[in-house]
Amino acid sequence: MSMEVTAWTAMYNAMHAQQDRRPFSKETVKRIWAFARPHRRELWVFLGFGVVLAVLAVLTPLLAGRVVNAIVDNAGLATVAWLAVIIAIIAVAEAVFGIVHRWLSARIGEALILDLRTAVFDHVQRMPIAFFTRTRTGALVSRLNNDVIGAQRAFSDTLAGVVSNLVTLILTLIVMMTLSWQITLLALLLLPVFMLPARSVGSRLARLEREAANHNSAMSTQMTERFSAPGATLVKLFGRPQRESAEFAMRASRVRDIGVRSAMVQWLFVTALTLVSALALALVYGVGGFYALRGQLDPGTVVALALLLTRLYAPLTSLASARVDVMSALVSFERVFEVLDLKPLIVEKADATDVPEGPVGVEFSQVRFAYPAADKISLASLEEVAHLDTRAGTEVLHDVSFHVEPGQMIALVGSSGAGKSTIAQLVPRLYDVDEGTVSIGGRDVRDLRTASIRGTVGMVTQDGHLFHESIRENLLLANPEATEEQLWDVLRRARLEDLVGTLPDGLDTVVGERGYRLSGGERQRLTIARLLLAQPRIVILDEATAHLDSTSEAAVQAALNEALEGRTALVIAHRLSTIRAADQILVVEDGRIIERGTHTELLARNGRYGELYRTQFAEQPGVDSDDMCGAEAACTPDKAAASIYGA
Repeated sequence: MSMEVTAWTAMYNAMHAQQDRRPFSKETVKRIWAFARPHRRELWVFLGFGVVLAVLAVLTPLLAGRVVNAIVDNAGLATVAWLAVIIAIIAVAEAVFGIVHRWLSARIGEALILDLRTAVFDHVQRMPIAFFTRTRTGALVSRLNNDVIGAQRAFSDTLAGVVSNLVTLILTLIVMMTLSWQITLLALLLLPVFMLPARSVGSRLARLEREAANHNSAMSTQMTERFSAPGATLVKLFGRPQRESAEFAMRASRVRDIGVRSAMVQWLFVTALTLVSALALALVYGVGGFYALRGQLDPGTVVALALLLTRLYAPLTSLASARVDVMSALVSFERVFEVLDLKPLIVEKADATDVPEGPVGVEFSQVRFAYPAADKISLASLEEVAHLDTRAGTEVLHDVSFHVEPGQMIALVGSSGAGKSTIAQLVPRLYDVDEGTVSIGGRDVRDLRTASIRGTVGMVTQDGHLFHESIRENLLLANPEATEEQLWDVLRRARLEDLVGTLPDGLDTVVGERGYRLSGGERQRLTIARLLLAQPRIVILDEATAHLDSTSEAAVQAALNEALEGRTALVIAHRLSTIRAADQILVVEDGRIIERGTHTELLARNGRYGELYRTQFAEQPGVDSDDMCGAEAACTPDKAAASIYGA
């Protein structure tokens, strides 16, 4: 390795090392070995090749010195030729071993990345929904990318580098001391001049790079948010493109300035170290030449010492920064383990069973629930805050009890934030209750297999979320084995067959990020089609028609009627028109069920449901407030219903 390459390597390591001075953790090392154990055979072979390469690196300078001596001593063409052939064989062997060594490095490193990423990805998928509502997606993705790759470098770069550099250093020092201990000691005196600038300049460059990284991160966040369909719409609506552009340009110009400064510091650093290496070689040639002229050294020995010197500074510099490299890798591992140590709140029992066959009902019995505190489900580093909120969650459901018979439809109504969506999320076990039980088919959901629950319960939310994939792929999420005929059948039942049929790519049309290439009503109908394809026995509709115009709502409602037919249903809606045919209506306020009954029964009581009912339709176009009841004394539920629904 040349002095210039060594300088660049030393500077790069100093720049990119994570400056963390936490103590060396034996527990972390044990966990690292647990990931490395499946690859231990390849690791030993990898290290063995590193040792062989270190030995070959020392042999070449010695043979080069012998060639010089053979020429000076006029040993003959055959001797020089044989030495040249041996040098060539060593060069070929070094190239071959180097390729195999690099292949092993890549294989072990990529295998470790696969294991770590898979472990983190699978673990994150088991986290509760509250985890995702608190975590910044970018910070979480960084753990799967930057930190995993940083951890991988511990094996593919740091470990191999320490072993091969240590062997190279020991062999080189032994050989140089054997050839001339005086010149070797003089060469070592220049080592601090070579290493100290690498540490100081590296730290300075690291600060510049971190500042640039912060600006790049801010620009990335700005682009991610502003380039999404909702973000771009918001910027345009408020007429802020110029201000957004100025803010982006300010950060970009700062990154440019840092780039110029970094480039100049780097070149000055490399130039200085190259000069130091040249001075070291001059020292060897000068002192060595002096001894050679006095007959105390062979000319070939001087050449060998000069070549060995180039092999000495590289491992010394690398080993000097090995501790920083090791600590950097440990920090990356610990950041990965930090995520893996977050315990999922939803854990499937070893003896969990399937949901019973046939139609099933849902029962809530004295359910109490509070959302978990932040320190139970999140990390400060993932939320990008200094400290997590350790306060316990406030109880949001209080002694909730109700029963839905198989095939019945129960509607939940109430003010925003009353706890309706929380009740809905407890059925598919997105959260576990604190007290009481939630049962499906007469069995506590905590005793059921997660996959069986997911196959039994289908849910449509108000945002109608879709992935940035084709219509086909979004549908197959519900049933990967569905046939082409089944896909078109659910599209027909969801009133989307004609629309998809007119698209240029049909089922293979990409819907865009979050489905924004479709209208709100089309997105909702596509999520309903996905529900129909899943064929769940229990259907949960959480504001499925919210934010839709009358035309879209009519189409979606027709699709929902298909989805609800013959199924146990739990429906949440602010629009009371969508749930007036429910078998029972539950009025939820402040986490409690305060009223229950049919539409007619609740109107007759003229309580909270009656208040919600009047608020819902008081300003509906075409309905006069006098038509609802006229004089309040003359108002009856039947008269109000007839006025609204034309009954």
